[in-house]
This record gives sequence, structure tokens and C-alpha cells, in this order.
Amino acid sequence: MKRPEKKLISILKKHSGRDRTGTISVRHQGGRHKRYYRSIDFKRDKKDEVGKIINIEYDPNRNADIARVEYKDKERRYILHPRGLKVGDKIVASEKAEIKIGNAIPLKNIPIGVEVHNVELYPGRGGVMVRGAGDAASIVAKEEKYVHLKLPSGEVRKFFNDCFATVGAVGKEDFKLQIIGNAGRKRRMGIRPTVRGTAQNPRTHPHGGGEGKSGEGMHPKTPWGKPAKGKRTRNRKKWSSKLIVKRRN
Repeated sequence: MKRPEKKLISILKKHSGRDRTGTISVRHQGGRHKRYYRSIDFKRDKKDEVGKIINIEYDPNRNADIARVEYKDKERRYILHPRGLKVGDKIVASEKAEIKIGNAIPLKNIPIGVEVHNVELYPGRGGVMVRGAGDAASIVAKEEKYVHLKLPSGEVRKFFNDCFATVGAVGKEDFKLQIIGNAGRKRRMGIRPTVRGTAQNPRTHPHGGGEGKSGEGMHPKTPWGKPAKGKRTRNRKKWSSKLIVKRRN
């Protein structure tokens, strides 16, 4: 197993869910095994230069594997590993690149029906959509300045046709089938236990208290008293988007 590229890694600090005042703002976060952050090339801004895949590696910070690319000028970068891309294959980011797994191409130049990942929301800012293990979006339609993509959630959304996307689906699609196995592995991942509200005392949780094993005795609530199941909390006016053609639900 090759070591990660030294110039592309940095120490990733763990704050255990605490904000700058030291207060827990995200629950169930704890200490974990030391890890380095791998700098991923989501922008694919080395245009028209052919790169060669020299290694496929595990990344502890994401559920997908990453691929190490070496260009002609000996610069090395990491990209998300697309399904089917092998060591020795060549990739390129270009407006005129062929439709081949690993190539980054503007959406307007990709035919309808082709699967893509690492999709930009705004041209030149880098891919932010469809980056999880096994994920892929498919092009379903094109209009004047937009391309319609069907996302893994089922949502159909418009993207600017100048946005770059990488051809193919993200690899490691069997990630969702893995079994954690024991509590210790979860702790080494930095995840602390989740305790039921009914098992806590009344000062800590609205469901707490009672003699013996008692139920919730009320509509389910969060520890802060807000409805926990069934009630919609999203503000549709705030989150509505003109670019969504079909919502996932």
C-alpha cells in the first residue's frame, strides 16, 4: 500500500462537535483516530493536459476512494475515483474531450443519457454535487442555457450548461452494504453513542423520568422541545429554487 502524496495532505483537526466557545453545538461527536486530509481537485482546472492514473487509494475523510493523477509536468493531484477507472488510464479536463470515464467536460457537450458526477453549480467554482460513493446523475434534457440533471435523490434540477462535470459514476458503490461490526470501530470513527430520550432524566430530555420503563407520554420531541417526527420544519419560501424542475418527493 502506497503512502499518500506528501504535498497533498494536511493535519485535520478534530473539534468533537464544539464551537469556538467550547460548547457542544453538534451532539454525538467525540475523539477519533488521527487522520490527514487529502486535498482533492474538485475544480479540475488543469485544462487540456492529459493526466495518468498512477494509484487508487483509500481516503478516511469520505466514503469513496480517490485516484492519484500525474500530469506531464510531474504535478500530482487527487480526484474522486470513478467506477471502472484503472491504474494506467489517461484522463483530461477539456471542452473538446471525448465522452470517456474520468474526463471533465462542460455539461453542454455531454449527450443526453450519460452519467456524470462531481458537478459544478457555478462555472469555475469546482464540483459540489454528486460526490458520494456510488452516486451518479444523468442528463435528461437540454434547453437554452440550462441542462437538466436527474440527481441520485430523484430530483430533477437545472444546471448552467457551462458547468463542468466528470463522466461516469463515483466508485465504491458497495459502501452502503458494509457493516460497522462493533461499537469500538464507531468510536474510532469519532462517533459517540446516541442515548434514547426515555432513558434520560427529566432535566436532560422532555421524554425523561417516570417509574420503570415508561414511554414518551407525549408527542415526540427533540431535547429542546421541538417536534421530532412528522412535522415539516423547512421554510418553503426560504428554500424554494427556480432551478428545481421536479422535487425528490
